[in-house]
Amino acid sequence: MEWIKLYTDYAIFGVLGLMSLVSLALSIERMLYFRSLNVEQYDNKHLLENDLTQNLTVLSTIGSNAPYVGLLGTVIGIMVTFYDMGQHGKLDNTAILVGLSFALKATALGLLVAIPTLMFYSSFVRKVDTHMNLWKSKYEA
Repeated sequence: MEWIKLYTDYAIFGVLGLMSLVSLALSIERMLYFRSLNVEQYDNKHLLENDLTQNLTVLSTIGSNAPYVGLLGTVIGIMVTFYDMGQHGKLDNTAILVGLSFALKATALGLLVAIPTLMFYSSFVRKVDTHMNLWKSKYEA
């Protein structure tokens, strides 16, 4: 149980850090793509849609799962706190509150990763709709 106590934060924060970096990289890539996009270079609606929606699934997945990764860290932190309380055979309010507050930081970090990711995802979905409508107005009219 001691190794769980030592490595849980590193594992959870590492996973959330990786999710954050991937989200940031894909968001920057999408922003640059949308900035340079010219829908007139596409003569096929499906190819345009494929290019517009590239990497959006990954952003959606990160945004929806980051809070769960954080929650996993919180649950493990709470389990470790209760285990330590049981091992020592005493109820120390300070130790309980400190343990629980440290456990909750994982959930906070998960939300910190998820919220901006989902904001970027939503804005990109809107850009996809806008560009698709622009293409349709030029070629399907």
